[in-house]
Amino acid sequence: MVTVTSARAFWIVEPGRGDIHEERIPEPASGEVLVRAEFSGISRGTESLVFGGHVPASEYTRMRAPFQSGEFPAPVKYGYCSVGRVEEGDPTWRGIRVFALYPHQTHYVLPAAAVHAIPDDVPSGRAVLAANMETALNGCWDANPHRDDRVTVIGAGTVGCLVAWVVRTTVGCDVELVDVNPQRAEVAERLGVRFARAHTDGRPDRVGPASTAGLSTNRTIVIHTSGSPSGLRTALVLAAADATIVEMSWFGDREVSLSLGEAFHSRRLTIKASQVGALPPAMRTEWNVDRRMAKALDLLKDPALDALITGESAFNDLPDVMRRLATSPGNTLCHRIRYD
Repeated sequence: MVTVTSARAFWIVEPGRGDIHEERIPEPASGEVLVRAEFSGISRGTESLVFGGHVPASEYTRMRAPFQSGEFPAPVKYGYCSVGRVEEGDPTWRGIRVFALYPHQTHYVLPAAAVHAIPDDVPSGRAVLAANMETALNGCWDANPHRDDRVTVIGAGTVGCLVAWVVRTTVGCDVELVDVNPQRAEVAERLGVRFARAHTDGRPDRVGPASTAGLSTNRTIVIHTSGSPSGLRTALVLAAADATIVEMSWFGDREVSLSLGEAFHSRRLTIKASQVGALPPAMRTEWNVDRRMAKALDLLKDPALDALITGESAFNDLPDVMRRLATSPGNTLCHRIRYD
């Protein structure tokens, strides 16, 4: 008999405002599990866009989280970085720590096939990075770097830092992480990645790229994760002839303009989209999404990745935390939510 019949969940009740609601949860059926949340992570880029109501109507279906409730723009229960322990349901899962692509909620029931066991040597608090690590791993596969490549990652947010770390640790080629925020240098150092600061001239973002002074140029692969149009324009400047630029940012309902009439054609550059919703074609024979998630969780064994957890708050404070991160994120990378 299930002992938990209700849960508390975070809902975006209207763009820019969230609240915690109580809702009933069912008893787990055959093949289902009841999970008690321990931590969740805020995927700051995507969740800020969702929180602000900036999901384009054309993307409502594609942007649905696996266990989302409600509809865009609001009210909607959204999120996909939950870590907890199985308390009821399928006996083979009871007591096991799991990661699930579930919104911010104290308890929840979902199919056992939708939870992923966390390795014993990955702390629960670090496991909230699993969804971001999965995105980074997929982006690395899309870029397909080799040992002799010269790789620049533009944007030292959570995903950008993880992409740079994955490329360095799994491929071992030359990697430079670029950001306009000089404080990201400390995080890059803890991850063992070379850092370079991009300088802006204070003009509006739409005018042009950041200054490339001090940045490595002639890069064979440039991976863009900053979410800023100027970052993508900078990628065009840094790229070598015949280079590939992998676009991992999601701009929501914003338009991006690029100068493609200069050296874009003469250098035969390629701009390639990367999105975690689909495996790269070359990986689909040997890999599936469950195996990819297992790999992402295994990569989280490195304690250096704790550098990406830059804050923690109690679940009850989540409405205020989300509002602050959406408007004034400061130096936040991954903000962790604790369920006491």
